[in-house]
Amino acid sequence: MIQKIKNLAFLLLVVFTGLTLAACNQSANKGKGGGELSVDEFEKQINAIPGVQLIDVRTPDEFAGGHLQGAVNADINGASFEEVVTKLDKSKAVYVYCLSGGRSSSAANALREKGFTSVYTMPGIMAWNSAGKALVTNDGGATPTGGKGMSEDDYMKAVAGPNYVLVDFNAVWCGPCKKLSPIVDKIGSDKKDKLKVLKIDADENPDLLTAKGIEAIPYLELYKDGKLVWSFKGLLSEEELLKQTGL
Repeated sequence: MIQKIKNLAFLLLVVFTGLTLAACNQSANKGKGGGELSVDEFEKQINAIPGVQLIDVRTPDEFAGGHLQGAVNADINGASFEEVVTKLDKSKAVYVYCLSGGRSSSAANALREKGFTSVYTMPGIMAWNSAGKALVTNDGGATPTGGKGMSEDDYMKAVAGPNYVLVDFNAVWCGPCKKLSPIVDKIGSDKKDKLKVLKIDADENPDLLTAKGIEAIPYLELYKDGKLVWSFKGLLSEEELLKQTGL
């Protein structure tokens, strides 16, 4: 009986030690490698770090249209990305963003492969705008308000009418958008007797996306008699789109 008690005590000690070590390891590793932060946390961290390594991986035209204060443009699909990355300090955190999170995720993975240990991203400029946070232009001034693309009133006029209107929010650089576009076009052609397709470029209509609270693309909306009857964020097949919408 005494031996059994000793064996049980030893087993409990082993289990307790293992759990303690695991907890310590989790605590030590917490924050390493970075990850996606909320818009508010992203803003809080970049504002707290003097000389923060803040990278905007959108195109130069997107960057010129408005970016975060202190950001450096490094187009993930251009030569500037490698040029900027070579000048970064791998021992310090890097903060990366794009329009809706896709390109910044790719950039973060590329940075980790190059040896950067703390890389942080956020949902993107669309989410930043939706949160009412400020952007600046290349000369450091605040971005002008209003007048950027279709207004919400014009949008509601465009989706009005007795027929169905399928709206495709997209961008030319968006991979999933490129895959979804021919599916939407085909459905529009097949159902042209009762359906109109409206395509909205996210880069050309930032005010509209902000007003509607759209934080990621591709994004679809279906209207009937001017009323929203279905919406979907992400990529889906023709079969699934038809099934969900009942078109």
